[in-house]
Amino acid sequence: MNDVGIYISNRASDKMCNLTDNVVMARSGSAADTEAVAGFVRHHAASHAIELGKEANVLEVKTVARILNKINYENKGANGGQGLGCYAICAGYDEREGAQVFSCTAGGNMVQTPWTTDGSGSTYIWGFLDSEFKENFTRDECEKYVLKALTLAMAVDSSSGGCARLCTVNKDGCFRKFVKGDELERQLGEIHFKSGAGLGKGVVYGDRSGGLAI
Repeated sequence: MNDVGIYISNRASDKMCNLTDNVVMARSGSAADTEAVAGFVRHHAASHAIELGKEANVLEVKTVARILNKINYENKGANGGQGLGCYAICAGYDEREGAQVFSCTAGGNMVQTPWTTDGSGSTYIWGFLDSEFKENFTRDECEKYVLKALTLAMAVDSSSGGCARLCTVNKDGCFRKFVKGDELERQLGEIHFKSGAGLGKGVVYGDRSGGLAI
């Protein structure tokens, strides 16, 4: 973590959070706004589940995404009229529709898509994601695809780096995997610095700013 004036940068922060047991939100934009929105979504999702007489982990993914989208849309006048800086990917699994991914923009748009990406490094990897995506990935294939995309973004985006965090949601539950920066595959001729050693005394590549889900 580097402290420069009032700005604090953390290249290993966790950009994913659970909204329910079966729905995960990948965050980009304003960290404060996205954390606040996630907290409100968790609250409303839990309240809605109680009203339905259900556990929160059985809510449909689309329902949770709509709650997130509604909060973004109804707060377009926040921050001096600029709206909330919350760009999110809402993804998960439910028994009715299976695996689903929704792109939820700061302005209140919600689009269901087979895959999506967001954040500062996302513009560099759209071509890779589009050309390499295929339907019916196995879990192993899917995680390798996502990890390759993350490392490609890290190689060219100066705001990305630190570590990689993967989150897989399927009928069996929600599973997380953490990959340290010095364990990531190098891309595009990157120099590999191990944690706590070499130039910069702790340069670690990894977690890219933003989120990706398929």
